[in-house]
Amino acid sequence: MLLEVIATTVEDAVTAEQCGADRIELITSISEGGLTPSLGLIEQVRQAVAIPVRVMVRPHARSFHYSSEDAKTMLRDIGHIASAGSLSLVIGMLRPDGTVDEELLKRLLSAAQGMEITFHRAFDQTRDQFEALEMLSRYPQVTDILTSGGESTAPQGAERIAELQRRCLGQPLSILAGSGLSPANLSSFLQQTAVTRVHLGSAVRVNGNPLLQIDPQRLGAVRAILDQR
Repeated sequence: MLLEVIATTVEDAVTAEQCGADRIELITSISEGGLTPSLGLIEQVRQAVAIPVRVMVRPHARSFHYSSEDAKTMLRDIGHIASAGSLSLVIGMLRPDGTVDEELLKRLLSAAQGMEITFHRAFDQTRDQFEALEMLSRYPQVTDILTSGGESTAPQGAERIAELQRRCLGQPLSILAGSGLSPANLSSFLQQTAVTRVHLGSAVRVNGNPLLQIDPQRLGAVRAILDQR
């Protein structure tokens, strides 16, 4: 069972590692769904922890549709992140018709120079998740799809997540379930969906507040549940 935890500071990253996270998603602007963190933060986190770190590449929170100038920004950010070494990426991009922007995906994957990729919750806004899954599965660099099954929370989208998980069996691409998971609902969710990778943010923070620091007790409770699987 892989546990990915959102970090927005060096302290978050260190606490996450100490309390059982297997991987970190490093972002800024957590209340906006996550934007690209500064290069200084990226470098400090990479030096502070030994577990894998995936860095968000998202230039704004207006939508998942990106202009040519947005694309240039993303490409430059990926170049900077690649220069820091031993990192991977979180990206996602859509066309106005709700399909994955495959052309931009290819450009970013090329710039990523072999770094592993999570396709983020832009996936939940695709017009057809099974169509998007099939397309993303053709790119070995894309190892994870972060999704709540097209619903506001993963528990609400559990039926869809279970089907996406079934369709990923036997291939390198994995479903990373996220949004609305907590110690209270995690066990039943895992039983219902059979996912092996989960992503937590607010639920492992003090008082469940996304703007506060990671709570070791909350994170430890999640880790304990996963270790029972």
